[in-house]
Amino acid sequence: MLSLLSVIAICYLIGAIPSSLWYGKIVHNVDIREHGSGNAGATNTFRILGWKAGTIVLLFDFGKGLICTLFVSQLAYQIGSGPVSFYEGWDVDSMVLILCGVAAVVGHMFPVYAGFSGGKGAATACGMLYGIEPLSISITLAIFLIIMFSTHYVSLASITGAFVFPFSQLILRYGFDWYIDGSIMIFSSLIALGIIVKHKGNIKRLIEGNENRIQSFKPSEGHLKQKADS
Repeated sequence: MLSLLSVIAICYLIGAIPSSLWYGKIVHNVDIREHGSGNAGATNTFRILGWKAGTIVLLFDFGKGLICTLFVSQLAYQIGSGPVSFYEGWDVDSMVLILCGVAAVVGHMFPVYAGFSGGKGAATACGMLYGIEPLSISITLAIFLIIMFSTHYVSLASITGAFVFPFSQLILRYGFDWYIDGSIMIFSSLIALGIIVKHKGNIKRLIEGNENRIQSFKPSEGHLKQKADS
């Protein structure tokens, strides 16, 4: 039990690294939370600091979830007597992957390094879920890209992707006999629900018709750079 709790704590601390906040302050001397939507995430970084900064932050946030599930989770088997299941019938390997991934996502949403005010968790959750079950998250990513490029709403694409993801796992398991552990399906659904809830402000703005769009997918220098040059 101690080994699992230790690794969960490590994953939380990795997930809590506020990449957009630190990158903005170190490279641009800007607190990303004071501009745009005020969210410390990749989308706001794209909007405010430009495509290069946004891409770096996006890949870093994705990597936090992926690293925690693929690599850090394995430390649980190296500490003490290793992990034990919380209840009979729960596959230990799946449990370790899930809990480590969830810890990274929670860390991203509520980072201890930034006053527990973080991003919405979509990129980190995507990395975490890719490390656990890559096929269903690849399908979800394709849907995300279709929605984003067709509507220019990143928030709508994230919400739609989160909503579709659990159903893609159900279809794969029961429609195509693709084995996915039941515990993974349950926790994937909870993560998807958490992402949707975290986007409640965006949902309200979408309904009211005043949600921010990405005006162009061509490389830009960001709003701050544009303002400085004008």
